[in-house]
This record gives sequence, structure tokens and C-alpha cells, in this order.
Amino acid sequence: MPERAINDIDSNQSEQLILSIRLGTDGFSFAIHSPSNKQPEAFLHKETVSSLPFIANLKQLFSELDFLNRPYKQVNILLAGSRFTIVPLNMFDEKQMDSVFGYNYLRKENEIVLYNILNGNDVVLLFGIDKNVHQYLIEQYPQANICSHITPLIAYFSGCDGAEKDFSRKMYIALHEQSIDICCFEYKRPIFINSFEYQHIDDCIYYILHIWKQIDLNQETNNLYLIGTIPDKERLMKELKRYILHVYAIKTNDKIPFDMQILAV
Repeated sequence: MPERAINDIDSNQSEQLILSIRLGTDGFSFAIHSPSNKQPEAFLHKETVSSLPFIANLKQLFSELDFLNRPYKQVNILLAGSRFTIVPLNMFDEKQMDSVFGYNYLRKENEIVLYNILNGNDVVLLFGIDKNVHQYLIEQYPQANICSHITPLIAYFSGCDGAEKDFSRKMYIALHEQSIDICCFEYKRPIFINSFEYQHIDDCIYYILHIWKQIDLNQETNNLYLIGTIPDKERLMKELKRYILHVYAIKTNDKIPFDMQILAV
């Protein structure tokens, strides 16, 4: 969708609309939709300038894109990245979350830890964000909902395919150009959640099959679902079907990141 489409949305109507922002190292995406419409009315993706720091890219876009400076009914901000971990809801202690996060990752300079509560899954997701980036976003949108990109995926996937009645294990894969998200569930309980960067399709095949074996999924009875589009998706499907009987592709609007699409659901 051309940039003018998102800028041409009536500024007088913005307070009735929802703005969703996805921030990744490979680029920033923006979508606008009304609360009554599950499909975005406008979408825009902007590549980042690799020579600039993340925060500099962010500030530059806010100075260039008029629609970002309008008031909205709701603002959702997704932080795309692999620095996240989940803990059981009944074991979550906000005072201990920095320590828990530090057990899983070497802390980056100027990084703070935020969290998203997923009551429907009885887990809390911890994720890291640069302190300056967080401060800048809050200054622009004080009431924004900030979450990891994996948070809406967990909530959505765990409710898919009759999950409330089906207790079998399932694996869901969200495909991106440079990374894949792997989410595995038993009923609505997450049993494996992680993101991996890759350079070749063989890397994706390795990660998927290795985790399939690691969590003891059955090649003949458990289901694997793929969402998203990459150039070698057909080859990926073909290779996976050599080892896993039930492999399915879920159709979506491939021009918009799936984690952004389901924010409107």
C-alpha cells in the first residue's frame, strides 16, 4: 500500500482509529484500522538505515511521517526480536523479573525488561528493550500497549484449530524473511516458544525438525502449521512433509506481518 494512502487518512478521524507499530532491526511497519474492521485500512513498511542507530531511525521516521503525530484511540507497539522468555504466571514476581531475564540472556547496556501477562495461557512473557527507545515511545504515546511481537502470536495460536477442545500437541511456525518464530502448545499451554534467525532455508528445516524431536511430537498424529511467506516456502513445505505427515499452510495477507494482523482480531 503506498505511503500516501496511510497519510491520506482523515486526521479528524484518527481518534477513532487504532495505530499499530512493529519495530524490528530490518525495518518498521505501521498499520491503521478501525475497531470494527479486522483488516487494516492502511499499511506502510519502512526500511531502516543500517548506518544509523535504532533510536535515530525511529526519531527520523517520527519527524517525516505526519500520521505518527496524530492522536489515536489506541496505540499498539510490537517489538520484534528474540530476546524474550516466559515464566509461569503463578511464579511471576515483578521484583525478580530482571534476575529471571538475566538467567537467560547476557544483559545489554541500557536495556530494561518489560513484561506481558497472558492470562489465557497462565504465563508471563519477559522481553528486553533499549531504555532510550522505550522512553521515546512513551513520550510519544503515554498510553501505548508495548509488547513483544511473540505475545499476540501465543494468544492467537493457542486458540486456533479448536484448541479449547483439542488436547493434542501442535507446532505453529511464523515465517519472516530473516527469522522464524516457533510456538508449540499442549491444549492452550505453551511448551516451547522461541525465535531463530536464519540465512538459508536449510536452517529453518533444522530448527523445526530438531525442536519437533526435542519436545517429542509425533510424526504421524501431531500437526504443524505454517504462517507467512518466504521465497522458498514451497521447498520448506516439501521437505517438512518428508518427515511430518500433517503439515498445513494457513492463508494470510502476506504483505502485512501476521503478528500485526492479529492485533485487529
